[in-house]
Amino acid sequence: MGRARLAELHGVATSYEPAPGRTVQVPEDTVVAVLAALGVDASTPRSVTEALARHTSRERDRLLPPCVVVRPGGTPRPDVPEGTELRVRTEDGAPHTWGPVDGPAAERLPPLPPGAHTLTARAPDGRRARATLIVAPDRMPVPAARSHGFLVQLYSLLSARSWGMGDLGDLADLAAWSGRALGTGFVQLNPLHAAVPGTPTDPSPYRPSSRRFPDPVHLRVEDVPEYARLRGAARERVDRLLESAAGLRRAVLSEGALIDRDAVWALKREALELVRTVPLGPGRRAAYCDFLAERGQALEDHALWCALAETHGPDWRGWPGGLSDPRSAGTARARGEHLDRTDFHCWLAWLTDAQLATAQRAAREAGMGIGLVHDLAVGVHPSGADAWAQQDVFAAGMSIGAPPDAFNSRGQDWGLPPWRPDALAATGYAPYRELLRGLLRHAGALRIDHVMGLFRLWWVPEGRQPTEGAYVRYDAEAMLAVLALEAHRADAVVIGEDLGTVEPGVRETLARRGVLGTSVLWFERDYDGSGTARPLAPEEWRADCLATATTHDLPSTAARLTGDHVELRHRLGLLARPLAEERAADAVEVAEWLALLGRLGLLPEGPGDEEAAIRAVHRFLLRTPARMVGVWLPDAVGDRRPQNLPGTWDQYPNWRLPIADARGRPVSLEELVASPRLHALMAELARAVREEPAAAGARSTADVSARTATPRTTGARASDKLSP
Repeated sequence: MGRARLAELHGVATSYEPAPGRTVQVPEDTVVAVLAALGVDASTPRSVTEALARHTSRERDRLLPPCVVVRPGGTPRPDVPEGTELRVRTEDGAPHTWGPVDGPAAERLPPLPPGAHTLTARAPDGRRARATLIVAPDRMPVPAARSHGFLVQLYSLLSARSWGMGDLGDLADLAAWSGRALGTGFVQLNPLHAAVPGTPTDPSPYRPSSRRFPDPVHLRVEDVPEYARLRGAARERVDRLLESAAGLRRAVLSEGALIDRDAVWALKREALELVRTVPLGPGRRAAYCDFLAERGQALEDHALWCALAETHGPDWRGWPGGLSDPRSAGTARARGEHLDRTDFHCWLAWLTDAQLATAQRAAREAGMGIGLVHDLAVGVHPSGADAWAQQDVFAAGMSIGAPPDAFNSRGQDWGLPPWRPDALAATGYAPYRELLRGLLRHAGALRIDHVMGLFRLWWVPEGRQPTEGAYVRYDAEAMLAVLALEAHRADAVVIGEDLGTVEPGVRETLARRGVLGTSVLWFERDYDGSGTARPLAPEEWRADCLATATTHDLPSTAARLTGDHVELRHRLGLLARPLAEERAADAVEVAEWLALLGRLGLLPEGPGDEEAAIRAVHRFLLRTPARMVGVWLPDAVGDRRPQNLPGTWDQYPNWRLPIADARGRPVSLEELVASPRLHALMAELARAVREEPAAAGARSTADVSARTATPRTTGARASDKLSP
């Protein structure tokens, strides 16, 4: 009982429910290991007793919690002794007195602007304390108007100027064209986080080195202003690199080659090193210095990690001479020894930030109400820059994943270290605030992968199976408050990827706070307990969501309608049942949806026309009350291949495919822009947006969540994105 109590006090669950009515106990060894990662010794009965006593003593003597969250409708005053004087110093340095605490009037907080302020307390007995005070809006910003837009993996979008993979210049062109010509309101992207270099580099955008900085592989080299001033041998060399880049582009678009991120970066890195020899003008130099000052220690650490990785390899856990500690004397010496390469990587971060700003500006100038929707991956690679620089807030020896469920009896280990909830609170959630602020610099919205991780995450001790993990709870009130604060600073919408297993109450809480959910057509069914699950009629969908037909982890709509995705999984040995059974079950599911589309008058062309059926699916999405409707860009040209096939590693070219047409022929951005099929689909959507406003009387989020809880466990989830 003592160990269970200790686990409860630190947010560690000792059991979980893989299915309603079924409880599984977490192994004792797992509880001990997870508590150890939180700095608590529970290895023996004596250590448990001592840990409980320390916790009781600490709580009794503590004057303030490490972080206090205030929002409208809540009780702002922390629980402190009567007579305690509370003072607040806001972010801008303005002082406010709050107290002394001696009666009901003390419940009222002095008017404070939203922000992360400093709260100090002085008790009558002389005790003093300091904490971070988060003052946050109650809800996230919401879209000003209903909109539709594209979902795209940027690397897959090659133009006639790409260096073998899509880049930020292509993104700006896509946004400017689609906003003006098609009336779209947003472009949702894959995570653009910095990758861990390797041979080869892991192509998954969901296992990044850093979530704090974007990857310079996305740069359009020719758009760097200093590029135009190259002369002599440097210009000649860059021209040859351009020829090589054209060869990579032709190989992908014309010869069927896969996207080779490493080859692209090798060319771009050399070209950028030459561009860097051109001195910055006074204005550019001043802008660069401002960027360095604004991003501060975080940028310096990231750039130093990049420089050290070039010398010692990308896994900092094996670096020599104390370099595994970012604050060691050896690392301090290395900072001086690697000044030039560190500055090079700082400069790359600045250039990438500037081109992201240009892309968002192009989107907004084209009339998009939202513009770019960036994606926040659920975690970072254990050997990457963030894990090195922020070791104090990551749980050593732990990995996040997913417990066993009805669809994966072995559970999943994603290989990503979790944040320690206690360490986050102790810093006033500074790492989380900094992360969000960086991502929202040039975004109209942010998609949060596996948004349930704001509430709890499944921790797996190193060396154990995913079945031997435990849930660790986070302070969701604080996590959501910080999210609301930073979203309001940026005036950005927040979208939560809430597919997969979701504990009761989470979707309702997110909806109350203004976080849009993610609704995918094939999973929106009414499970009424009778063993059947009819497709949800459009008016039964929740309004507060991004509605789509598919995602990057799921079959394209063409593959779903034709059954091609079943054949693909069969060829790769991924089916759980015989092929005939899988085909039959899939055909029934598709037929149910097509029948609903027909009854609603959305498929006047009748069955058998694949392109018409794809248009009908999107007509259906516009018939729902969803605030945002997303079109998977490959669907617009009939692509049958998924960008990522969960459960595969080297059996399938995940994250390396260009957008292709129905025949599998790669399609460039220029061809997309001219595609009659794409224009026919988007014309339908534009007309529906004008003529069919969101349906009134949509079901409440609570009702929809309850009626669709079972099918959502079959949806794309963060674990699918990351599994090998």
